[in-house]
Amino acid sequence: MRRPSAPLIVSSLALLVATGGTSYAAMEYGSRDIKDDSLRSIDIKDDTVRSRDVRDDSLRAKDFREGSLPAGERGPQGETGPEGPEGPAGVGRWLLVDASGAIVAQSGGFEIVAAYPTLPNTAAEGSPSNAQRANGNVYIDANEDLGDNGIVATIALQNTVDQNGDGVTSGRAPGPDANPEFSGEISVSQCNFTGASGIPTNCAPAGAQNSESFVVSPRNSDGSFTEDGKRKRFYVIISGDSSDRS
Repeated sequence: MRRPSAPLIVSSLALLVATGGTSYAAMEYGSRDIKDDSLRSIDIKDDTVRSRDVRDDSLRAKDFREGSLPAGERGPQGETGPEGPEGPAGVGRWLLVDASGAIVAQSGGFEIVAAYPTLPNTAAEGSPSNAQRANGNVYIDANEDLGDNGIVATIALQNTVDQNGDGVTSGRAPGPDANPEFSGEISVSQCNFTGASGIPTNCAPAGAQNSESFVVSPRNSDGSFTEDGKRKRFYVIISGDSSDRS
């Protein structure tokens, strides 16, 4: 048998490769030919997946980047929650009174009856004048019966006015009561309130001695009356049921 020539060998190899290539190109791969969980993002060419390649209603919100989906329309307001042991949800009122005794901010419904008033002298003849008996107080009408409410007052921080001329408004002057901008006392009571003593709280100004009014008494740290120009702002919070507000 004769030995094949070199051209015959080359032509035979070319035919084999051509035939194999054609067979390879004709092969098709399906889903069953791919191992589950084996494909990754790197295996998919960028910008090749289109809407038509995704089954309808198969994607969920978690499949999209946060903020990439438009927000839906706002739904209707829910029902008011049940009343709790401390009263209806959302109750509570407040106000801020400045150094002059004027209301500068509030949740609504408050009116000043008298602020640091000088009242007519009612002392007996020959006795010291009592015209200043209410001068250290602010009387406020809440326009609701306060019999089922709590009242809390607190002095607001004052660090913009030097109240004692020492040049320190940061509250860091040494010594007790050396920082009137930060120190002080305050008390509050419903007017005409009868406590354990059986004697009602007396509110001297006309129009304040009733169950809808209360008195706030700012004082210096030693309990003495505050003076005009050295008074501070204060906050008041009314808690409890305010559904009876007029």
